[in-house]
Formats: sequence, C-alpha cells, structure tokens
Amino acid sequence: MTTLTEENYIKAIYHLGKHGTENVSTNAIAQEMDTKASSVTDMVKKLAEKDLVNYKKYQGVSLTQTGVLTAVNIVRKHRLWEVFLVNKLNFSWDEVHDVAEQLEHIKSPKLIDELDAFLDFPTHDPHGDPIPDKDGHFSKLDKVKLSKVAVNTTCTCVGVDDSSSDFLKYLDKHNIALGSKIKVMATEPFDESITILIDGVHLSVSKHVSNNLFVRTN
Repeated sequence: MTTLTEENYIKAIYHLGKHGTENVSTNAIAQEMDTKASSVTDMVKKLAEKDLVNYKKYQGVSLTQTGVLTAVNIVRKHRLWEVFLVNKLNFSWDEVHDVAEQLEHIKSPKLIDELDAFLDFPTHDPHGDPIPDKDGHFSKLDKVKLSKVAVNTTCTCVGVDDSSSDFLKYLDKHNIALGSKIKVMATEPFDESITILIDGVHLSVSKHVSNNLFVRTN
C-alpha cells in the first residue's frame, strides 16, 4: 500500500522521466515537488525498498515495472475524475486539475472501474490527454503542435501541452477548445507568432500558445 506522498513522488518521476523509463535526478524531483533534495533522497530510498523505483546514488531515479504500473493507475484515476467533473458536474476544464489531484488517491479499484463504465470508457480527458484502460494501455492519437502546421492548413484542436488554469482561461477567452477548427493564415518570422482563423475571426497567437496547442491535420 502506498501513501499519498509516495504516490505524488511516483507520478512526478513518471512525468519527468518520460513515463518513468529514463533516470531523473533527485534535484529535478526536488524542484518538481518543491522540497529539499535530501527529502527526495529519503523518499526514493523508501520507494526502492518497496520495489517501486530503481535508485543508485549519483545515477538518478527511474521507475520499476511495478512503479510504472502504479503511476499509470494514478494517471488513469486522475483523468477519469477530470472527465466526470467536466461532463457530469459542470466544472470547466480549468477548474478540474486540483480537485482530481485529491480524488486520484482513492484506493478502490471497483469504484474506478465503475466510474470508467459510467462515463462510457472515455479515451481522452478534457485536456486531450489519453486515459489508460484498466490494463494500462493508452490509445494513440496522431497530433502535432500548432506551431508546426504549414500556412493555409486547416486543423482540429485535440489537446493542450499546458493545462494551467491561466492558459485554459486564455483559450476560453478566444473560443479555442477541443474540436475547434483552426486555419493557419500566416506566420511572423520575427517572433514566430502566427495568425489563425477560428470561427470566422482572425487571431494572432504567440509562439508560447502555438507550442502548447496540439492539433490533428487529417
């Protein structure tokens, strides 16, 4: 049985280490968790004793197979709860992350399986991120960043790379959501901003915005 704090560390290592397969430094984990490197070292030693991480001093930390499965299960719960909050409780997509952070630590497998079925087995959360099934398999979605789309190409918004509340509120302000049709009209070499057409309105977006929007071009 893992504690809430242990699960937060496992999830951090999973995201920092490209799904837990690459070594992550204790300093990087400390920055992600907003804590001291010495505290991280103490925690990863505990996780290693539970066969959840691989850890050797000065060589970084990666997840074991058990650790990866644990992390994927946490991610599954988090994203299912986000779908539930948006689809059933009328939360907006910029409100759900912090609530789902709390709900993801519920231990009942039956509850999560029933939640999955109740939601009709969604494959993606409200931000476009894939939801793993109960066996840990992710559905694949062909996507590119808007910044990589050629001029005069029409694409569909399918996700965000920045799920912060401020960024999502910016998108809401400009009526950009999952499923929105976007046509790239022009690019500005000076600052790499681009002009897009969405709902008949021309909008100039910064490089930061275009780098954090995922789209499908076919």
